Amino acid sequence: MVAQFELSETEIDRVFHALATSTRRDILRRTIDREQSVSALAREYDMSFAAVQKHVAVLEEARLIIKRAEGRERLVRANPDMIARARALLARYEDLWRARIARLDDLLAETPAEN
Repeated sequence: MVAQFELSETEIDRVFHALATSTRRDILRRTIDREQSVSALAREYDMSFAAVQKHVAVLEEARLIIKRAEGRERLVRANPDMIARARALLARYEDLWRARIARLDDLLAETPAEN
C-alpha cells in the first residue's frame, strides 16, 4: 500500500494552526520522545487541565499527535508520519525559495555594475 504523502489544503491549515502556539509546539516536543498522559502534560503548564486538553485536541485534529485511552488515562504521543509529511511540505517551501534566491543571484550577477 502506498501512503499519501501530499497534504491537502485543509491538512496544511490544521498543521500550521496547531503549530502557531508555543504551548502546542511544546506539547508536541514533549511527546516525541515518549508517550505521556494528558494529566502529566497539564502539570507542566500554568493553565487549567481543560485548557491543556483543548491544546491536545487541536494537535490531535491536525493529526500531529495520537491519543489513546488506557484505563482512565488518556495518553498522547507524537505522530511521526504526520510530522514527516509536514517536514516534507516545509522542505518544498524551502526549495522553492532557495531556487528563487538563486535566480535572483544569477540575475544580479548578469547585471553590469554602474560606475
